[in-house]
Amino acid sequence: MDALFFDAYNHCNLEKQAAIYADDIEFYHDTGGLMTSKQGIIDATEKYICGKVTRELIKGSVEVYPIKDYGAVEMGYHKFYNNQEPDASSHPSKFIIMWKHIDNDWKITKVISLH
Repeated sequence: MDALFFDAYNHCNLEKQAAIYADDIEFYHDTGGLMTSKQGIIDATEKYICGKVTRELIKGSVEVYPIKDYGAVEMGYHKFYNNQEPDASSHPSKFIIMWKHIDNDWKITKVISLH
């Protein structure tokens, strides 16, 4: 699911991203704070990410653990590259994603982004 979501992220497929986010999404960003509006998250992605930033997963860093009667928690490291400044350095940042299994589908309910 991570690959599907971040392919949509890197290619600015906002409709696909919105379909994967739960309606009651909670997005905790270490510098941006808490966002609880799915549309607000999509709007911010369109404004600040689309065409400007690319996400790359750090190979071997992802850990996924099942959560009984809920879904799973995913943790790992990734880098973000500024497409407008290709020579800018990027450092790994930690992420935690809560995935909920709902009606044979997976939804992101919580994201913690730590830079």
